[in-house]
Amino acid sequence: MNTESDKVEKGMGFGIGGGLLYRIMMYVLLILFALFFLLPLVWMVVTAIKPFEEWLMPNWIPIHPTLDNFRSILDDPTLPVGRWFLNSLIIAVIFTVSILIIDSLAGYAYARLEFKGRNLLFGLLLATLVMPGIMFLIPNFITIARLGWIGTFQGVIVPGLSGVFGVFFMRQFFLSIPKELEEAAYIEGASEFRAFISIVLPLSQGALATLAIITFLDSWNSFLWPLLVVGNVREMQTLPVGLATLQGQYTFDYGKLMAGAVIMTLPVMVLFLLLQRYIIQSIAMTGLKG
Repeated sequence: MNTESDKVEKGMGFGIGGGLLYRIMMYVLLILFALFFLLPLVWMVVTAIKPFEEWLMPNWIPIHPTLDNFRSILDDPTLPVGRWFLNSLIIAVIFTVSILIIDSLAGYAYARLEFKGRNLLFGLLLATLVMPGIMFLIPNFITIARLGWIGTFQGVIVPGLSGVFGVFFMRQFFLSIPKELEEAAYIEGASEFRAFISIVLPLSQGALATLAIITFLDSWNSFLWPLLVVGNVREMQTLPVGLATLQGQYTFDYGKLMAGAVIMTLPVMVLFLLLQRYIIQSIAMTGLKG
């Protein structure tokens, strides 16, 4: 006699035969999705190693593969790609670390601390999420201009530290952590800050890793704000701003553009590979009940 669960599984097509068919369909869909996202990356790499004569040829395997495109942008004294790369890396790392510190502290305050007007202030913060970032472009530029920060790293980094998404993200994660863990630390004589450092943060590695990737990617790919702040200072340009100079008004150097895009993509891929374990752990923990 079949149980109710067996009937449900068979009704949904999850019997022995249906389960196999379901798994096959899922694998096929996952492979198709993977190809959909990987093909642009593959085409970028392929174009980067194509010689000039093959740029517009629709072949996926270069007939005469070459690294001349990489050599031309790395050896050209008028294109300080190494300096641009270092500038982007410095800005992205400082920005990411600062966001993790500020947003984790602010998120914990809104999640755990009781103070007058907390909910009102948090509601006002959330209201700013619906405002387009372009609204703050001119006020921020005027502010850093008066501070004398045009053409500097702090001019690129500081205005972005007021972002609200990270505060909201960390607050929601902290709310999912049982408060009893911190109360046990209070009984042992720990302060709120000690409980935050010793208990809450170690449990938040997945959330911090996720926020780090989002923040690093946002800073690394940022174009408009760095263009306004350091666009006229060649040595202070970031990689996206510098690579944009390879695109002329009437001509496109596809080989150099794709070679630069490959160089620009590598740090993000390395960061994701280093932190993906924590992200998977964070996703898995969200399904735990207790």
